[in-house]
Amino acid sequence: MLLLKPFSRNILISMSVALALLATACGRPVEEEPVIQVEAATAVSVNGDPIHVSEVELEAVARGLISPGQEFGPGDENYDLVLDQLIDQKLMAQEALARGLDKGPTAERRLEVARERILGNLLVESLVASEVNEDSIEAMYKEQVALQQEDDEVSIAHILVETEAEARALYQQIEEGATFESLVVANSLDSTTRMENGDLGYVSPNNMADPFPVVIANTKVGEVSEPFLSADGWHILKVKDRRTSPPKTRDEMRPEIVTFLTLNQVSKILRRLRTEAKIEKGEKSTHIVPDSALSLESEGDLIKEQPASEPQGREL
Repeated sequence: MLLLKPFSRNILISMSVALALLATACGRPVEEEPVIQVEAATAVSVNGDPIHVSEVELEAVARGLISPGQEFGPGDENYDLVLDQLIDQKLMAQEALARGLDKGPTAERRLEVARERILGNLLVESLVASEVNEDSIEAMYKEQVALQQEDDEVSIAHILVETEAEARALYQQIEEGATFESLVVANSLDSTTRMENGDLGYVSPNNMADPFPVVIANTKVGEVSEPFLSADGWHILKVKDRRTSPPKTRDEMRPEIVTFLTLNQVSKILRRLRTEAKIEKGEKSTHIVPDSALSLESEGDLIKEQPASEPQGREL
């Protein structure tokens, strides 16, 4: 769990346009994802109106069925499923246009709201691509590790060598079954700990130089870290024991960090836009909103009237 001050309820409601996007954004930095090109290749034509292959792929990515750049096309189960749904959507849209349902102030306003929602999502995508990157994720992870290891005491040992090649050769031996302890005496340059199996005793991670705190956080008890560089040389580190619960690893915390950073960027731009905007409240409407709303039920084709539900806020 991130040790961060939560956003206010009002800010979170204002940022709801971003939440649907976060499901696909959280797993990885957006700038690493292959860009889906909008191509003219037609998947199918519906009454002369084309649905492009790229539209099917974009829809599949938006639903989380595939990852951007993943091989995807006719014959794939998800491709055929999404295409069939887009065909149905196209047919219903064509019928709505044929009936003139896009005309009139109510319809036009609803279409404009849908356009505004899409533009908002495009803005969020742009913010994520430019601001939520590896550097910002790593910086916040380091902050979280420091907060979560404030009272931590960890027993560690290390092997210190001069070059990366030496460190990786030793790490390979450990991967192939050699024990950490068997490699210390003959290889470690740390004369203080070499005869003690590299033991550094119990340490407070936050009191150690970078990148030790993050390496310790990402190494479980009994496991050995991959080689890493410090001011003294190349290390392989073993976590022997912890007296407190370990913080989450970078991979475990990544979705939370990306979500927070995205919402934080949206919050910042909303505050700026609201400050700069001229917002004038209109007069009180005389229109009476009904106490109930229509919803589809599974019993046949009947449409039953259901009480309107109260809007739900979302807290972090």
